[in-house]
Amino acid sequence: MKKLFKSIALATVASGALLSSAAMSAEQKIAVVNFQEVMGKIPQTAAIRQKLEAEFKDQQAELAQLEKDIKYYQEKKTRDSSLMNEKQIEELDKKIADMYQSYQTKGKALQQQAGTRQNEETNKIIALVRQAIDSIAAKGKYDLVIEQKAVVFSKPDASITDQVVEKVSKL
Repeated sequence: MKKLFKSIALATVASGALLSSAAMSAEQKIAVVNFQEVMGKIPQTAAIRQKLEAEFKDQQAELAQLEKDIKYYQEKKTRDSSLMNEKQIEELDKKIADMYQSYQTKGKALQQQAGTRQNEETNKIIALVRQAIDSIAAKGKYDLVIEQKAVVFSKPDASITDQVVEKVSKL
């Protein structure tokens, strides 16, 4: 019996809390922002992409050359294996295997370095976007700014995405 009263009391308190939070949300000013759209439209994103491509251009060129060399030696083996003795074929297989191992090692290292650098640069942009959102929210007296993905429906005038894009683009 005590458990029943506790359950009823707990349910009453919980529903009261929900009702009071619903009443409070009616008074709040809420905005939404489409973060992906912001990241896609601001010029800083393209600048970072170009910067990273330039930074890793030499390593990518080295990998591309290694890939061409591997293909060349594989084709050579296919084409000339009937003219080669076993030792030459084994040497060529070893050379291809060594090149492939080098290709994989360098590829993984490049991927990790590029990923780390991209995260660093993206975090800088995210900080700018957050700063712009905070500024717009303070100026517009918004109580809450929510990522548009988390919202099922919002009025078109609730979106501050264009304002954020404009503000970050000026930075």
